[in-house]
Amino acid sequence: MVKILIAILIFGFLILIHEFGHYIMARVFKVGINEFSIGMGPKLLQKKSKKTGIAYTLRLLPIGGFVSMEGEDEESESENSYSAKPIWQRFLISVAGAVMNILVGVILTCIIVGRLEAFASTEISSFVENAPSQAAGLCEGDVIVKIGKTKVHTYYDLSYTITHDAVGKTDITVVRDGERVVIRDVEFGTVSENGVTFAERDFYLCRENKTFGNTVKHAFWQSVTSVRMIWDSLVDLVTGKYGVEAMSGPVGITSEIGAAVEAGDGGVYLLSLTALIALNLGVFNLLPIPVLDGGCILFMLIEFIRRKPLKRETEAVLKLITFALLMLLMLFVTLQDVAKLIN
Repeated sequence: MVKILIAILIFGFLILIHEFGHYIMARVFKVGINEFSIGMGPKLLQKKSKKTGIAYTLRLLPIGGFVSMEGEDEESESENSYSAKPIWQRFLISVAGAVMNILVGVILTCIIVGRLEAFASTEISSFVENAPSQAAGLCEGDVIVKIGKTKVHTYYDLSYTITHDAVGKTDITVVRDGERVVIRDVEFGTVSENGVTFAERDFYLCRENKTFGNTVKHAFWQSVTSVRMIWDSLVDLVTGKYGVEAMSGPVGITSEIGAAVEAGDGGVYLLSLTALIALNLGVFNLLPIPVLDGGCILFMLIEFIRRKPLKRETEAVLKLITFALLMLLMLFVTLQDVAKLIN
């Protein structure tokens, strides 16, 4: 129960932050707000502000939330309605929730990185025994700056890029004795998990002293790489590299949060997982799917090109269909997560 409560608190906090982004930006542009809700489904608690008329609501199901704005889903002649605002203001209101989630993920990543005593660099210190990459031409002392076409800046993005991009022969650019050298057709050992093949880094990296400058650098690039990892996962899922069995929903994430609570590492794993969930929420909500914030941005783009908005009925139908499909997907993934726990 403690693990479930912690999971609910994490999801609730991230949903609150997301909706607060929409809320605060709507208030900045003086858009009328009817309700600020955390959760979906039946109301548990509601408090209506006498000053603003905004209803603040807590609902039963901790699977989302919303900010109901005047003129967002209905006709309104008020100059303070959402629909009366110019596209650029509506865009900022729509994107603000995802930006807040990503910002939380970045802040948590900064905290995690700041707790480290030292960092690994991108300079090779030694190799594992019979390392394929050493046989291909990498040497101790090489500073890796690019893997394939991807620049690397820290050990975190170096390790991820090898894992994701270096299956098969890969060109690696290094700085050796002050000069940039391209090592052609470098190969790494691989490991397969759930039918997906990953490359394995087969060398160790030199450590670098912790300074304010490189702490900021590592925090920044770890955040960037985490966002890239999320995006790559979505692309790999759509293109079929990963099957639906690789997906995880609230049940699976709650189970992972439970493992993080038990990790006994001072909360580092739990913070890392929370940062990744926050970044996931931010990136996922920007996808051009009608029921998500990215869908609202897509409708605005169509409006900008056509010089007039889509019919409300058309938007409503698209949102309803997409919502139903997402609910079916969530149900499927939840059943899959439960089956994994049972087995």
